[in-house]
Amino acid sequence: MLNVVLISTYELGRQPFGLASPAAWLQELGAQVTCMDLAVEILDKEGIAQASLIAFYVPMHTATRIAATTIKRVRRINPSAHICFYGLYAPVNAAYLQKLGADTILGGEFEEGLATLVERLSNGNPLSGQEGRVSISLARQKFRVPDRRGLPDLSEYAYLDMGHGATRTVGYTEASRGCKHLCRHCPIVPVYEGNFRVVQRQVVLEDIRRQVAAGARHITFGDPDFFNGPGHAIPLVQALHQEWPDLSYDVTIKVEHLLQHQALLPILRDTGCAFVTSAVEAVDNHILEIFDKHHSREDFIRVVSLCRETGLNLSPTFVTFSPWISLAGYRDLLNLVDELDLVENIAPIQYAIRLLIPTGSKLMGLPEMRQLVGEFDEAALCYPWLHQDPRVDRLHAEVLRTVQEMQAEGASRREIFSKIRDLACKAAGISTNEQLPFAMQLHTSPQTPIPFLSEPWYC
Repeated sequence: MLNVVLISTYELGRQPFGLASPAAWLQELGAQVTCMDLAVEILDKEGIAQASLIAFYVPMHTATRIAATTIKRVRRINPSAHICFYGLYAPVNAAYLQKLGADTILGGEFEEGLATLVERLSNGNPLSGQEGRVSISLARQKFRVPDRRGLPDLSEYAYLDMGHGATRTVGYTEASRGCKHLCRHCPIVPVYEGNFRVVQRQVVLEDIRRQVAAGARHITFGDPDFFNGPGHAIPLVQALHQEWPDLSYDVTIKVEHLLQHQALLPILRDTGCAFVTSAVEAVDNHILEIFDKHHSREDFIRVVSLCRETGLNLSPTFVTFSPWISLAGYRDLLNLVDELDLVENIAPIQYAIRLLIPTGSKLMGLPEMRQLVGEFDEAALCYPWLHQDPRVDRLHAEVLRTVQEMQAEGASRREIFSKIRDLACKAAGISTNEQLPFAMQLHTSPQTPIPFLSEPWYC
């Protein structure tokens, strides 16, 4: 029986689907699987020492950087184990991860690849050659129900803050992967290239069923865009609501899709959707064109109105700092957030998100990009860039520090926004009062609080 250790280092405070799903596949093959989520538990040295295969799940930038430091420790404990990296960020950083000691890199639909690797290792025939070591699969898999028995309790993860001290335990699942769209800044695009794959409905519902039994009262759907396949998504949430009428959930949907499928928004509301995250990214149409987002500032404003009319909470996210933002543009973003009364809807960290340009980014296909970025930084997993206006970079550093400090002190979203507004005006050498046409004091906190997850990072 092959001993396998699956490791997650960070996934936004979620219990990792990316460990539970392959665990079910590998146990079906007879492997002895141990799951370690280093975001909430310490590395099990004994488990590492006994493993024949150690596989790091890297679905995002932060997780990959942490895994890159953890592999050194793992190699010291067990120098003979086969090391695998799998997930969205594995293939795009393959060269760097191999330098660190990775033997196999799997991207896309990774469960089948991990199962093949386990079979080969069990038979004494590991993958060999560059082609075997780096593999991206977009195969349509028949998923297994995730096995979460080896993971920490749901209470160890992020919770849903309902306001007024009320919270809900959160479960996490995925109904699809990949995306139909080709937004230039998106890390999904280099791997999926406009494809998306669904997880069979009964698998998703059984996964939710087990998490509800384990205490979940809210489910986060981790799909990059829940409306990539509305014919899959809508029957799923209708079945969810029929079985668990009091269960809430949240989803991520593009501005473009919210407009295209606006007739479906009441179904989300009526089936328990607590909020919709939408990657707005910018409110400057020029930047939106560079990102190839397929929506405009005006579309965003329309979506805010649509969601309010429907009774859905919208949670916009942004790539706030990019080479194309200006001090005036940053203040314009703050003005619009204030004008649309969205301060309570937006996690403060969103005002400090800085553009990451990973390997394979479609942004690098733009002629002007080579003049804007430096040489690729393997350890940082991105192309570095500096703004042509040093004041913008200084403002980013100040906003990031302010958000971190004020959140640690328990400041409200409105208090943090007000401080960021002051910083933005100070950076431009103007007074706050002459900058903002909309007085924040006119907006009062909503009587019904807007739900949000306790861990809002989005990178």
